[in-house]
Order: sequence, then C-alpha cells, then structure tokens
Amino acid sequence: MEKMVEQAFRRMTRLCSRGEYCVFDIRQKLRGMDLSEEEKEAVIQKLKEGRFIDEARYAHSFIGDKLRFNRWGRKKIELMLHQKQLPGEVINQAFMDFSEEELSASLPGLLKKKWPTVTGASAYEKEGKLIRFALGRGFSMEEIRLCLDQLKKEGVWNDE
Repeated sequence: MEKMVEQAFRRMTRLCSRGEYCVFDIRQKLRGMDLSEEEKEAVIQKLKEGRFIDEARYAHSFIGDKLRFNRWGRKKIELMLHQKQLPGEVINQAFMDFSEEELSASLPGLLKKKWPTVTGASAYEKEGKLIRFALGRGFSMEEIRLCLDQLKKEGVWNDE
C-alpha cells in the first residue's frame, strides 16, 4: 500500500509543478485514487511540507488571474475562493496585495463593450440589464453606479 501512496505523491507533485493548486483541488484529484483518508491526508501534508501547495500563493495567483483574464469583481472572486474552502484570513490577506483600482479597473471596459449589445425599450431598461450583468461579474453596486455615472459624464452613451 505504501507504493500507492508514493505513486499518488509523485502524481500530485507533477500536477502541482505545472500550476497552482489548493488543498481542495488536490483532495478532488485524490478522490479517484484507491487510498484511505489517512493516506490522502499524508500525501497532502507531504505536498505542503515540500511547498507544492501553498494556499496563500494560490489565493494571490487566483485573484490575479481572475482580475486579468476573466475580468471578475471582488465579490465573485471571494465566493469562488470560499468554494475552494480557503480560510477567510488567507483570502483577505491575498486581497490586500491588490489596490482598489486594480480590483475595479476592468469594469469601465466591460460596461463600454457590453452597452451596444444590450437590448431594451428604454435607456432605463438597458441600464438595468447592464447593472445585472456587472453584478453577475462580482462588482458591488457602489462600484457599478460610480462607473456608470463616470461613463455618462464622458459621453460614452446617451440616455436616449
């Protein structure tokens, strides 16, 4: 049985060396292997000791990727990190590395790009759909309102 544990450890080290993973992800990967719970925990502990798994590093990387590539807001990122069962203090510490400007920088571009595709009978209806879109991306209502007001001042769109 020790051979199975060593094989699982080698497999997980290869996986972790190619990308960032958290404990939750590794548990999901180990679920399909024929190991007892104690053996799975031993593999996870060995990965932590070898710094193949670092939840703070994972959270920082996850936030950066979701901001840059998916253009998500803070709330959606927090929700996804909680679903990955990361401790709240790890999440909060990772967010401290990012400024508020970085967290909401993608919102104006998202709204500008989305506005022409939104259909509605009135500007009010279109704006409501735009707000729901931004809320779904994880931005706060306050951020959305400020951004919409700024875009209106800049004349990006008219109130029809």
